[in-house]
Amino acid sequence: MAIQNRYDFVLLFDVKDGNPNGDPDAGNLPRMDAETGRGLVTDVCVKRKVRNYVAIKHQYQRPHDIYVKEKAVLGRAHTMAFQELSIKLGQDMTIPVPDNIAEEIAEVELPEGLSFDTNDEDKPMLLVSGVLDKKEVQKAIKESDLSKKMQAFLNKSLTDAKPRKPTAEETERGREKMCHTFYDIRTFGAVMSLKSAPNCGQVRGPVQLTFARSVDPIVASEHSITRMAVATEAEAEKQGGDNRTMGRKHTVPYGLYVAHGFISAHLANQTGFSEDDLNLLWDALANMFEHDRSAARGEMTTRGLYVFKHDSQLGNAHAHSLFDHVTAKLKVDVTVPREFTDYNVLVDGNEMAVNAQLSPAQGVTLTRMA
Repeated sequence: MAIQNRYDFVLLFDVKDGNPNGDPDAGNLPRMDAETGRGLVTDVCVKRKVRNYVAIKHQYQRPHDIYVKEKAVLGRAHTMAFQELSIKLGQDMTIPVPDNIAEEIAEVELPEGLSFDTNDEDKPMLLVSGVLDKKEVQKAIKESDLSKKMQAFLNKSLTDAKPRKPTAEETERGREKMCHTFYDIRTFGAVMSLKSAPNCGQVRGPVQLTFARSVDPIVASEHSITRMAVATEAEAEKQGGDNRTMGRKHTVPYGLYVAHGFISAHLANQTGFSEDDLNLLWDALANMFEHDRSAARGEMTTRGLYVFKHDSQLGNAHAHSLFDHVTAKLKVDVTVPREFTDYNVLVDGNEMAVNAQLSPAQGVTLTRMA
């Protein structure tokens, strides 16, 4: 049974001598608000850690399998769901590309349902999806700027194709199946209308997170590091046997981060997000860093999880007014924070024990889960 109450929550976590969420577009520097200097951790980063924790705890066993996992081919999960529902699917086809258009097909944008690839012998191949809409693809080919030779080849390839596009009712059954199978779809939602796989629709997840933002500005430190080895013989000869490889490492000396989360009972009813799923989410948020250790991330720890439970599905107070009850402030005698103990985390100006409960608004109960 899906949850029947709305929840909002505050998540506090910190990092010490590590990079909590590097930006690949900025040389993997810790993410930062350019105007305030405060550190940022994306919602996607936190969701990844939740997924990884659930995977470790349940070993990808249903109904706690993970849809977005490392090296996953998402379309395979769609196909498996339809097969288990005994819904007939069309046949994918792989067709060799003639030499006279091989160069062109590698550079053009093909209609949805058609794609280009190479086989094990590096020969160009046309991939025809078994779930494309043949009439729509033929219309797209006719209206395209493709050469006559290319259009003729694509139309000929479609002649022997045996695709089958799922009906709206079958798509809905596929969506329900995916929700039942995958914890992260039930929790965070997913876009499952892929071009080359059975359409399972879209799912809006009941659990949403904001970016985490550090309480105070952070300093991104850069360190030179040395590896006493090289990768190739050529590098060894160039260094005359010294065999050193230099690198760079970015860390935050210390940062306390705050993220806000929202859980909709209305959307939970649509995905089947249950009380057991909710308890697993709290467990994951409290313990996700314990199984995410790496040299790059230093020490990261969940320092607080403050949960506001509403008495109703729609809620009894605005989320922002509830979040204002939980504050983290630097102690008056500290100028440069380097430990969690350099901060006071207060609820309405008071310390809050783990099992204590307060009522910051009528119809809302606050509990500290971690």
